[in-house]
Amino acid sequence: MAERRAEGARLLVEGKLRQAEIARQLGVSEAAVSKWKKQLDERGPEALQARKSTGRPPRLSGQQKQQLVGKLEGGALAAGFSSEQWTQARVLQVIAREFGVHYHPNYISRLLHELGWSVQKPESRARERDEELVRAWLSRDWPRIKKVAAARRRDRL
Repeated sequence: MAERRAEGARLLVEGKLRQAEIARQLGVSEAAVSKWKKQLDERGPEALQARKSTGRPPRLSGQQKQQLVGKLEGGALAAGFSSEQWTQARVLQVIAREFGVHYHPNYISRLLHELGWSVQKPESRARERDEELVRAWLSRDWPRIKKVAAARRRDRL
């Protein structure tokens, strides 16, 4: 689009072609060429330059985002929660409490990613789990089970 506008501006400045011919040549509407001509006359060639869409301004400033990172690094216990685990809901609460800003829950993972944090799910383990017993099973019983299974597969063939 920016290239088309630039070519359209060049052709309009040359003044050799009518607006309808420029529109046909560039594959745009006559209204677009007319609009380009008006912008060129009012503001010059830079009026047709490509501009980055700025979008909505961020709700948290850069300084506030750095303060949020500091709070996250300080830990959930220091922020007043009962465990050290950060959840998206807890991050939402901290943002609302500290900065008075309210985000949709679906946005928090994107914000955390922007700040260099990733959403993680803790691995669940039984409280009764005995790590020593697990290691022993893996070293002693698991190889034996694999051998028996391999032998059964060979026998079927």
